Amino acid sequence: MKEPAVSADPTTVLAFETDCHIFDGCGFPAPGLHSFLFEPIFGDGDSSSYFNKTMLLALLGTVVIVGFFWAAFRKPKVVPGKLQMVAEAGYDFVRRGIVYETMGKKEGEKYVPLMVSLFFFVWVLNLWSIIPLAQFPVTAIIAYPAGLAAIVYVTWMSVTFKRHGLVGGFKNLTGYDKSLGPVLPLVMVIEFFSNVLVRPFTHAVRLFANMFAGHTLLLLFTIASWYLLNGIGIAYAGVSFVMVIVMTAFELFIQAVQAYVFVLLACSFLQGALAEHH
Repeated sequence: MKEPAVSADPTTVLAFETDCHIFDGCGFPAPGLHSFLFEPIFGDGDSSSYFNKTMLLALLGTVVIVGFFWAAFRKPKVVPGKLQMVAEAGYDFVRRGIVYETMGKKEGEKYVPLMVSLFFFVWVLNLWSIIPLAQFPVTAIIAYPAGLAAIVYVTWMSVTFKRHGLVGGFKNLTGYDKSLGPVLPLVMVIEFFSNVLVRPFTHAVRLFANMFAGHTLLLLFTIASWYLLNGIGIAYAGVSFVMVIVMTAFELFIQAVQAYVFVLLACSFLQGALAEHH
């Protein structure tokens, strides 16, 4: 039996043997956690001082976003050109379609720059999954969604206590309402646990899990298309390749939806923080 070619350390496997096909006596090289691990481009992978592919893609994503909006708005015109029109449409979509709809114009205006930044950053990090050569969604690494969720969480808590004070902020987070009577303590415990612990966790995991699963499926059908290219398996390889195209199109949709949902939830958290306590 032929085995997939691996390095000495199985946790650093980045690719499979390319000449492995069905009926060749080798097993299917299924994707797994090793498909999400990357060797350092430079630096020591055993320490914190290294730089790998996901970091490079995150950095490039930042450059792309900043460069795009800088080019679109560096010389704004009353009658916008094509680039400015696209940038304005994207900005206005987040501002009116998410922030204003969730928080209202008066309260939400000051948070528009943050939400626009979050939306396009998440979206671009997701889009790397279908870009040739990159072919990896950065948000499939939990550290990135967790970092972004932490920014939202800190902003949310800061706004809560700044608006309501220490006691009022605690009441806001625990859903304090005297009319609940005897069940008030139970409600407060549940609300505190949900708001302070569960929400930031699910905010990060929702984005991470969707992109992790989507990339795994793309890898599965892509590897299967190559693996089945042998004998009668060619017919099945064609079906698998069609699934690659379908999954790529579906991923395009999911990538945008996940960026939208991430920002929508961030706005809903802030809306709750700004709401007057009764």
